[in-house]
Amino acid sequence: MQKKAIFLDRDGVINKEVSYLHKVEDFEFITGVFDSCLHFQSLGYILIIITNQSGISRKLYTEKDYCFLNDWMIKQFKNSGIEILDVLHCPHGPDSICTCRKPKPGMILKAKTIHNINLKDSWMIGDQERDIKAANAGGINNTILVRSGHKVDESSSKAKFVLDSIQETTQVIIN
Repeated sequence: MQKKAIFLDRDGVINKEVSYLHKVEDFEFITGVFDSCLHFQSLGYILIIITNQSGISRKLYTEKDYCFLNDWMIKQFKNSGIEILDVLHCPHGPDSICTCRKPKPGMILKAKTIHNINLKDSWMIGDQERDIKAANAGGINNTILVRSGHKVDESSSKAKFVLDSIQETTQVIIN
C-alpha cells in the first residue's frame, strides 16, 4: 500500500535560516515544528526532509559536518516522539547539472521509489519557490510556502497556501 508523506525543506521550515548552517550550536528549531510533526504523524503521514546543501560543493563544510548535524537533528525529533523516515540532500551547487537540486524533483522522486509514496496524497512544505516547483514537477500539488525562512513573493507563487510558519500548517493539513 502506498504511503502519504509530508516533505519538509530544512532551513527556514524546520530551523531558523542561517547561511550555510553546519554547526549544532547555530541550529535553532522554529517554534511549533515538533507539535506540527506530531500532528502530521497522528494523521498517518510519514515525514521526509529534502534539503539543498550546496555548502558541501562550495567547500564551506564537509559531508561529515552535514551528517553530524543531521544525526543530531534526527535525535531531537526522536526525543520528541517524531520519526523522520528519511532525509535526502543535494550536495551540489547551483550550476550543477544534477537532477536532485531543487527546483528539480530528483529527491522527491527518489523518496517516492524508496518508500512507495503516493505523491497525490502528499504535501510539500518549503520556504522558497524552488521547493514548490520541485514538488509540482515531482507530482505533488499540495504545497505550502512558509514565510519563516526567505522573503516570499506571494503574488507569483504557485503554492496552494502561503502561511507564516510550520506552526500554522496544522490548520490546513487536517486529514
